[in-house]
Amino acid sequence: MKEKLKNITVEEYTSPCPDTVTSKTTVDEIIKIMDGHEFRHLPVVDDGKLVGIISQRDIISMLGRGFASQITAGEIMTDRPYTVYESTPIEEVAFSMSENKFGCALVLDSDQKLAGIFTTTDALNALIEVVRGDI
Repeated sequence: MKEKLKNITVEEYTSPCPDTVTSKTTVDEIIKIMDGHEFRHLPVVDDGKLVGIISQRDIISMLGRGFASQITAGEIMTDRPYTVYESTPIEEVAFSMSENKFGCALVLDSDQKLAGIFTTTDALNALIEVVRGDI
């Protein structure tokens, strides 16, 4: 079974990214998107290129400062998010997320375009399948 697990790529458990924001999107708008879909992370994409990520934690840490309607994603985003390719082994991604305390990995296709997001919830879904013997 261990050999079988080594062949599983992150692509198999990646969630699609139906929503992204731009670096000019205001924090007020980001909060509405996150609340409306129960997202904890939103990729920041400008002109089709991934430029960062906004997490719920980023929003919470700046909310006490006010002016959420004037602050943009570009001002508070993480501009070097953890990225992996669809072909990256899931074991490698999960280990790196755990070791570095990342809440997600942004998954890129072979053209370096955003293909989706792999979150801790996706990792737990994979673990459930392993524990149940579905893999």
